[in-house]
Amino acid sequence: MNTIQLKAPAKINLGLDVLRKREDNYHEVKMIMQTIDIYDILTFSETEETKIQFESNDPGICSEKDNLVYKAANLLFQKYNPATGVSIHLDKHIPVAAGMAGGSTDAATTLIGLNQLWELGLSTEELQKLGVTLGADIPYCIMRGTALSEGIGEILTPLPPMPDCFILVAKPPVSVSTKYVYENLHANELKEHPDVDGIVEALERNSLSGICDRLGNVLETVTLPLHPCIQDLKDLMTANGALSVLMSGSGPTVFGIYNDQDAVKKSAALCKKNNSQNRVFISRPVEALQS
Repeated sequence: MNTIQLKAPAKINLGLDVLRKREDNYHEVKMIMQTIDIYDILTFSETEETKIQFESNDPGICSEKDNLVYKAANLLFQKYNPATGVSIHLDKHIPVAAGMAGGSTDAATTLIGLNQLWELGLSTEELQKLGVTLGADIPYCIMRGTALSEGIGEILTPLPPMPDCFILVAKPPVSVSTKYVYENLHANELKEHPDVDGIVEALERNSLSGICDRLGNVLETVTLPLHPCIQDLKDLMTANGALSVLMSGSGPTVFGIYNDQDAVKKSAALCKKNNSQNRVFISRPVEALQS
């Protein structure tokens, strides 16, 4: 029986703006999404028993049928009725509830992996249409790379790749509810918005400094006052060579952009020293998935 193993990469937001709260209670966003080389690993193995089996190395992952990996697999299983079942193992490395699309990228990679394993022949666009029914970030996590994300996150425009650099990622030991953050944002009352169009222009010019000058995330206005440790990490990175720092998504993960390897290593060590429970990674940008 066939086995496929794939990486599921995390993302950060170089810019995150919320334009308004719609009448259907969804939020209209304008974001720059960027894949980075922090990965979960998913292994898909065909089984003779025609059902879906799911397990993970992380005991904190929610029960099988509530997990996005299982939901993505079941979506394909019910729609296309493959001749074999599948056993899925998730080796979890991306922090959970961290503003890094960990669940969405696992679901996206499940759609990609089972499309290959079951030889369904679905295009990227067809996978994205299926994925958005499970979550607004999933179409982006299928495409990957650098992209402008609009609407509720489902309208995607590929952008030139981010210039190579070092990205320090630190996730403090606190939990943030995305639902709570959006409910308390008061999007229609925001006075300041990040220059997302300026980030797009900087990407087109391959200007790392131009990107760093414009990083912004309106969700910081809600999350930072709740968790001062986020600002502490931002200040630490800024004081130790980061060109720019930002919270990713609804938080609490903080990332800093560096062009100096020694500086990023020093900052990583200080983030761990600051709190031994901080999860710290040194990463780099990743380009779009090659078909």
